Amino acid sequence: MDDTTTKIIEILKKHMKEPRDDITPVTALADLKIESIDLAMIVFELEDTFGIEIPYNANDTEEAAAFKSVGSVVERVKQVIAGSPKKAAAKA
Repeated sequence: MDDTTTKIIEILKKHMKEPRDDITPVTALADLKIESIDLAMIVFELEDTFGIEIPYNANDTEEAAAFKSVGSVVERVKQVIAGSPKKAAAKA
């Protein structure tokens, strides 16, 4: 697993009611028993950890779909990082 995936899994573990060690990118967030309030806290922590802003609205089916599995969260974070102004400025 890459560094981004590892960091995201560690963040998820902190917010789980019953942390487990068998989390992989294909693990569904529903299987981790993460409640919606915890998901909001996870989004805030992801933003702080990676220095990004993640547009997230649980009522938007497209955005909610980006948070169905660990792998989908990783991909969403990577997409936001790739499109962030900080990264664009660093590439220029």
